[in-house]
Amino acid sequence: MNNFKWVNEAEKQWDERADTWHSNSKEMWETGSRKNILPFFTKHVKAEASICDLGCGDGYASYKLATKGYQVTGVDLSEQMLEKARGRAKDTTAQFLKADISRVPVESGSFDACMAINSLEWTEDPLDVLHEMKRIIKKDGLICIAILGPTAMPRMNSYRRLYGEKVICNTMMPWELGKLAEENGLVKVDEIGVYKRGADTLTLDKLSLDLKQALTFMWVFMFQNK
Repeated sequence: MNNFKWVNEAEKQWDERADTWHSNSKEMWETGSRKNILPFFTKHVKAEASICDLGCGDGYASYKLATKGYQVTGVDLSEQMLEKARGRAKDTTAQFLKADISRVPVESGSFDACMAINSLEWTEDPLDVLHEMKRIIKKDGLICIAILGPTAMPRMNSYRRLYGEKVICNTMMPWELGKLAEENGLVKVDEIGVYKRGADTLTLDKLSLDLKQALTFMWVFMFQNK
């Protein structure tokens, strides 16, 4: 893969996954691993706010937020995903842009808030994306980021890097994202964990934060742009 170009390879792989993803996305957001994310998001971000959904995929979250009165712009680099997103949200005000989420073609301070649900770790340089999030939202705006936790099987997409292969998945630990955000001017407002079945038998509220994060399928942060 000497000619590996991250954007081209990422677009190719997500185009190939679009049909499978689309067949499962509603279930993920309504009853599956993502069911608590939109309630968490809407608790902090007022209705009618302008939102950028970074790595929107087939647009299910964008569609749901648009039906709740938010002004949503979804961004993704997969044209196949965006076609499905536009079809799904055709009766709403949601808009969609094709772009690498580290370079969103909008003016600075364009949005009240943004969200990146399991998309930050699927970028060539997560720090660049964090800076771009800060650029596109207003001062004191909110940034919701969800990343895969240590128990999430999709993290296997980054495994081949250990053989020196180029990959499109850039995994990180929840504590790493928390520290990266803090060191780059974001203030943590709230956070929640998403756990696999079986973890609900544990007394999670008695565990330390690092142990809670260690057990997660996904960790969800809300930051403020200070």
